[in-house]
Amino acid sequence: MHFIKIALFFGFTILGFNSSIYAQNDKPFTVVIDAGHGGKDPGNRGNNYYEKKIVLSVALKTGALLEKEKGVKVVYTRKSDRYITLNGRATIANKAKADLFVSIHCDAHNSNAYGAGTFVLGLHRNKDNFRIAQKENAVIFLEENYEQEYDGFDPNNPESVISLVLMQEDYLNQSIEVANYIQQSFVKNLKRKNRTVKQAGFLVLRNTYMPSVLVETGFLTNAKEGSYLNSKRGQAEMSRAIAKAIMQYKSSLDGTLFTGLVLDAPQHNTSEDLEVSSDASATVYRIQIAASTKKIASKSYNFKGLKNITRLNKGNLYRYYFGEFTSYKNAEKAISKAKSKGYKGAYIKAFRKGKEVSITPEMKSK
Repeated sequence: MHFIKIALFFGFTILGFNSSIYAQNDKPFTVVIDAGHGGKDPGNRGNNYYEKKIVLSVALKTGALLEKEKGVKVVYTRKSDRYITLNGRATIANKAKADLFVSIHCDAHNSNAYGAGTFVLGLHRNKDNFRIAQKENAVIFLEENYEQEYDGFDPNNPESVISLVLMQEDYLNQSIEVANYIQQSFVKNLKRKNRTVKQAGFLVLRNTYMPSVLVETGFLTNAKEGSYLNSKRGQAEMSRAIAKAIMQYKSSLDGTLFTGLVLDAPQHNTSEDLEVSSDASATVYRIQIAASTKKIASKSYNFKGLKNITRLNKGNLYRYYFGEFTSYKNAEKAISKAKSKGYKGAYIKAFRKGKEVSITPEMKSK
């Protein structure tokens, strides 16, 4: 796993979580979502996009997803186009007594580089990691008293980074863990190129007293990736992937099983959850694979890789179906796939206009 490799490289041993820090209580799990840049600091302008606008949209969408989750409190460093110092962002997180700090950015490069990467505070292992940190840290030059505010820190001097590392050492293991959840979410859910979890000297992470990560959602300088990140679809998908990872991390602390975001699934608990064929009068066939009192997001990873999962709720019971077929015989052929995944009791049901109907001998002949 990436986070183990990183920890060993820097001489750290992965230890168990400090039970005094993560003891269960009534305090909500507080996440600070930081949209990088803003106001007079536009961020990078690859392909004439505005990093500050894109990351604000991703941050707000991520927060909106998390705010629907039970036991989660979201705090934003900014919710509009305004400038906040790097220390100011850390101050917001510390005042909130946050359990996690996530800073969201977009990358840039003079090549056609692409892919999403996640960082924790540490010594950069190569020039590329230093370049990324240097770019993000250079924002301090917009502050009049940056030399005093940042104790003489020089973004252009690799030696300046050494002083940063010790300040986050207590939270390094947890930071690596949540960064790994985020990175794997990008790869698993969005098939993004895996730029892995890395360490580098980011000032914005220096003074936060909690696990903290910085996310580079992709490269605006890459024409295809820049267009994706600037689109509503791209921003929605990236925010969902980040929110999922944060909830997986929270679940790992709680000792609970993460089954999907509340807003991942359709918000109707009726037969409307089932799609109706374009021909409203047509009969469609679905394979019932499970029934549960628990509402589970109809995503393939929750159903052993099976796709095209739909859900129907009646009373306190949710039924889950695989596939949609226009003939009974086609549905019959697909049952073997469901059974090969372990759903041995799978069977066919028929629907018309979203409502279940009885299967007649005539239907079975078609």
